[in-house]
Amino acid sequence: MPQINSDVSQHDKLVIYKNVAIKLVRGVLNKLFFGKSHGLLFIGKKVSITHKKNIFCGKNVKFEDYSEIQALSTNGIHLGDNVTIGRFTSIRPSSYYGVGKIGYGLEMGDNSSIGPLGYVGCAGKIKIGKNVMIGPRVSFFAENHNFNEKGISIKEQGVNNKGITVEDNCWIGSGVIILDGVTIGSGSVIGAGTLVTKDIAKNSVVYDKRDKVIKKR
Repeated sequence: MPQINSDVSQHDKLVIYKNVAIKLVRGVLNKLFFGKSHGLLFIGKKVSITHKKNIFCGKNVKFEDYSEIQALSTNGIHLGDNVTIGRFTSIRPSSYYGVGKIGYGLEMGDNSSIGPLGYVGCAGKIKIGKNVMIGPRVSFFAENHNFNEKGISIKEQGVNNKGITVEDNCWIGSGVIILDGVTIGSGSVIGAGTLVTKDIAKNSVVYDKRDKVIKKR
């Protein structure tokens, strides 16, 4: 576990230790029902976790307050060591009620994190590499609705899934939206508010809403 900054007062350290201890107790009580969980697991208050047998965690995984992990999926939710799921973030591969197609799920590598208020729609496969920093309000949509047939409703035409991949050592800024079929190459930086609709080459810096590569690192 990371060391607390030496400038933090003793009182504030006690508050941190207390909060961590409570999260750890929740983790101990919940991990018994997971598919597999290595090491420590930290669960914040009012976290919603369903279909726990489909969740597989490494060491020191954190589900922050009010996050939602709905793990009904064909491949499960696989989280590496030191992964953090931020406050109010939702991971959703399938319908809450099990109707329609069951989604694929999510894989996240070691030392990666999703900031608060994120949305991970992993009906198609979403794979996030190691050391990936994902800011607040970032959304992933690994699914597209079919709409070519004008004679029937879009809802009746079903969906298609290509999946999303974010390779190692990327920084995804606040408010980014990543659509189905995209691969973001290793070492890339995606600026806040960018809509990503096509592949991004490794070590790219992208910070407008037209996927334009502004420069190389």
